[in-house]
Amino acid sequence: MGKCNNVMNPDLKKKLLFNMLRIRLVEEAIAERYSEKKMRCPVHLCIGQEAIAIGVCAHLSTKDYVMSAHRSHGHYLAKGGDLKAMLAEIYGKVTGCSLGRGGSMHLVDLDAGFLGATPIVGGTIPIAVGAAFGSQMKGESRISVVFMGEAATEEGVFSESINFASLKKLPVIFVCENNLYSVYSPLSVRQSAERNNSAIVKGYGIYTDKGDGNDVIEIYQKMENAVGHARQGLGPAYLEFDTYRWREHCGPNYDNNIGYRSEEEYLDWRKRCPITCFEEILKQEKVLSDLEVKETVKKITAEIEGAFNFAVSSPFPPEKDLYHHLYAY
Repeated sequence: MGKCNNVMNPDLKKKLLFNMLRIRLVEEAIAERYSEKKMRCPVHLCIGQEAIAIGVCAHLSTKDYVMSAHRSHGHYLAKGGDLKAMLAEIYGKVTGCSLGRGGSMHLVDLDAGFLGATPIVGGTIPIAVGAAFGSQMKGESRISVVFMGEAATEEGVFSESINFASLKKLPVIFVCENNLYSVYSPLSVRQSAERNNSAIVKGYGIYTDKGDGNDVIEIYQKMENAVGHARQGLGPAYLEFDTYRWREHCGPNYDNNIGYRSEEEYLDWRKRCPITCFEEILKQEKVLSDLEVKETVKKITAEIEGAFNFAVSSPFPPEKDLYHHLYAY
């Protein structure tokens, strides 16, 4: 992790840290309780990748739009999504943010500007571009952000979307979280070693930048530049950040033993933990104390406990609603 920018407001630095910590503790709680078999949907955890969600969304207001894919818990929470509603959705309860019908991979919170997430690789990219096109046509001063994994850049719709966004100079920011794997397939079996996604996107005339996805300050600064570009009407931007998911592709466990990646690789990335590294920097700068961390963990833990209690005690959707929101032709 690079050196922290000492010019940045100390309160902002702590806010970035604690928001990352909140996502981490929420997902660790999900992982811990998943074996109870009350969460009857797949979960894709972003543990290890929290810095990107926080560094990006720190520049967005409620009126700005965000869309995501299957690994969306961090993006949802960073954009201001309701924790109780998120957990209730994972439990399949009617108080969930998708009324218990979508589960972990279909989160939405329109009040927070989180338009939704879907598990179809690349599926939300054109929707986010369409949202930006609509905002532009209406003369609205909002931007759209779409989070994707590096595998989504292999989909045809990615090229079509960046071409259209560039043509119309749309206020949309594409954020690629490159965690090196698509399920169990590394980049080496999916993309040429000579391929450079940033160069490809730049070839469409789009502002691009690339950075360390575990350095929240670097992410914050690069997003600041991208947002400024988009808000000035200069067109779309593409940001790519290298990062690493700690747990299995889908589920609460670790999977370093099944052969597609090594324990050594995992441990190397774990040393770069975006939370512990940044916490250490703030302590060295005397911006943060152990007591503040302890009190914040206690506060977040209490919030999480209350949200789980809400989710567990909420009712399932009534049987009479089974056919609501379905259409026959």
